[in-house]
Amino acid sequence: MRARGAKAARRNAGVYSGKHGQRRLLFRNSAAPAGGVAYLLQWNVVAVVLVLLALFVFSFFRDPERVIPAEPGAVVSPGDGRVVVVTDEEYERRPGKRVSIFLAVWNVHVNRSPAAGTITKMHYRPGKFLAAMLERASVENEQNVFTLSTEAGEIVFKQIAGLIARRVVSWKKAGEKVARGERIGLVRFGSRVDLWVPKEAEILVKVGENVKGGSSVLAQWPVKPAARKLGQSSSAETDANLTTTGKRS
Repeated sequence: MRARGAKAARRNAGVYSGKHGQRRLLFRNSAAPAGGVAYLLQWNVVAVVLVLLALFVFSFFRDPERVIPAEPGAVVSPGDGRVVVVTDEEYERRPGKRVSIFLAVWNVHVNRSPAAGTITKMHYRPGKFLAAMLERASVENEQNVFTLSTEAGEIVFKQIAGLIARRVVSWKKAGEKVARGERIGLVRFGSRVDLWVPKEAEILVKVGENVKGGSSVLAQWPVKPAARKLGQSSSAETDANLTTTGKRS
């Protein structure tokens, strides 16, 4: 298990580059030409299967633009799908709430950042490939775990592999800044995404609701007044220092 986990971690690290887009296009477009060749050779059944496969893969890899909510404190969905769990849950001894979303094969599988901030941790966990609908999948399945530092505090979200989706792909790494709704990766062919927020956040969705990555608001977690004042004070001190040192006029 340890060797497989290390290998998968290296594999995932390799897709941070722009080469992933080229691989995705190659994977998406390879079946259609093969179907055309099969048709010319009068292998009609093979041609039909390959063309249908090409259409399915084309649909699976679609990546539509989304309108990202602008209201302060909005925490958006990391992915498209149906809400299957809303529950109180501790994370590293901190009380909070978890929202789990199941992505069926017909959903968009590009994942997005639920909020603006800095990715302080990005941890790959090897695991099983249970059906993503199962509650155990959140803990036992292969996954990428992101810890995101925002103006309001830390939140955590996960890309979780499923029974069919056996590849979690991240396009980001620890230390990178992300915007709310920014694309961060994908999981191939049926999967799950989890979002954990502290107990102070207000959950706005219920089990059974369908949500869209980057545009559906899952929770409201505004910046605390004290944190906002501290940020404003820090900004004012920085401006004063810059003016004093002659770096700003």
